[in-house]
Amino acid sequence: QVQLVESGGGLVQAGGSLRLSCAASTRTFQMYKMGWFRQAPGKEREFVAAIFWSGRTPDYADSVKGRFTISGDNAKNMVYLQMNSLKPDDTAVYYCAAGLSRAVSQYDYWGQGSQVTVSS
Repeated sequence: QVQLVESGGGLVQAGGSLRLSCAASTRTFQMYKMGWFRQAPGKEREFVAAIFWSGRTPDYADSVKGRFTISGDNAKNMVYLQMNSLKPDDTAVYYCAAGLSRAVSQYDYWGQGSQVTVSS
């Protein structure tokens, strides 16, 4: 069983930055991909960003392109989400996920989530 633990969430003013971290209990390169998702109150969970160990270009949701950057460190089994120019609409619980297959939308393991709150 793969365990994912997020950290780095918190309260920030609009325009500010936060970096989320995701620690994996297994070698991250054993996963085909790792991603970040978020869920705001009253809304469905949505995709934010994904990184692929095959070298494929990372994917981003249109709403975060140019503001968020996903990165990974296989030596430390870590994945990060650098979030800049944060907006109140970015307020959500952010989840780290890991996927074994090449199927874009299929993720097999999930973290417990980290709250990000952006004040206006």
